[in-house]
Amino acid sequence: MRALFVVTPDGGHLTPLAPLAWALRGAGHEVLVLGQPDVQAAAAGAGLSAAGVGDWYGMTELIRGSLPYGGRPIEFWGHPSRNGDPGNFAAFWAAHNETVLAGYLEIARAFGPDLIVADGLEYCSLIMGGLLDVPVVHHRWGVDPLSGTTRVQAREAHRKLLDAHGLAELPDPVVLLDPCPPSLQLPDIEPGTPIRHVDSHGNGALPDWLHQEWVDAGRATGRRRRVVVSVGRNVLALNGVGMVAGILRACGELPGVDAIATVHKAYREELGPVPDNVRLIEPTPLNLLLTEHDVVVHHGGAGTTMSATWRGLPQLVLPQLADQFAHGQRLTELGAGLTLDEAEDQNNPATITAALADLLAKPGFKTAADELRHEMAWMPTPAQVVRDLEKLL
Repeated sequence: MRALFVVTPDGGHLTPLAPLAWALRGAGHEVLVLGQPDVQAAAAGAGLSAAGVGDWYGMTELIRGSLPYGGRPIEFWGHPSRNGDPGNFAAFWAAHNETVLAGYLEIARAFGPDLIVADGLEYCSLIMGGLLDVPVVHHRWGVDPLSGTTRVQAREAHRKLLDAHGLAELPDPVVLLDPCPPSLQLPDIEPGTPIRHVDSHGNGALPDWLHQEWVDAGRATGRRRRVVVSVGRNVLALNGVGMVAGILRACGELPGVDAIATVHKAYREELGPVPDNVRLIEPTPLNLLLTEHDVVVHHGGAGTTMSATWRGLPQLVLPQLADQFAHGQRLTELGAGLTLDEAEDQNNPATITAALADLLAKPGFKTAADELRHEMAWMPTPAQVVRDLEKLL
């Protein structure tokens, strides 16, 4: 079987789908990733072959260009459910898809897929599936407030493309895969087919200092509490350095606690000095960092949320845009974390310190996080899902 993975132009949109690609290859199937150059590095980091179509899209640069100088997305657009403007993602992607669909179809026809796999906002995949008579699987990233409503809007937003190619309507995916544990997922959306989360944060060497910590762990009689801060390079690029500085100052006010923060060297000078209990490191595969830690602070990205949930870790979420708010909201509602979803709170280190102190001190957060971890452990592995897909085909 040949499986074609089609991804919207952001590397982070591919990584949650990579474990399914690995499972397909492990079962003897051929896999090719199709997308704009923006996804090439993520594909290479996942060990997947990729075909590039079109020019760089530059989603981060596009968002940054629409922000006021120095402002973060949350400061400019606010909370999506409170600002009265949920946004029309379908119209946005329809305009974009007009520029790439022809190139995608050219590669797809040459590759001859038996199956198309895409993220939940990739509507070229549905058009391609309809034209090539190939089943399409959509794969959620995590908590999903976007894809269901947007797919309904996309039917009209893509009318021009559909008419041009002789399709009466936008097809639906034949399977909707969902790596989010059911109790964490939004309760009122279309049910998905479960697939267990597998870490897919790219490749990287185990840092020497972490290697030594692992060696010393067997001889240690106790340790200080640990916090991991990982907001991603895109958040830093979207005027988020000041927010990260505030998070690290907040960590400095926690007695008996150490913090590790992933911050690319390009932002170190702007970040300035950090408290003595904070270690700055280069971006490192997150799964290497979550061992022997107590709390994860992040921006609500799906990959970070699912990986921290998989390890039963309480989470502090500081969302900036889109589905990040839903991840923080659901973790808070289930008692497995806290979210600061107003810019004023995110900009106040004292508020962050108080939230972290609660997460570290109150055992209920860890108990709820462990319940989610156990729930994820019962979800079918990507290898099991591949067997089901083989039967479907």
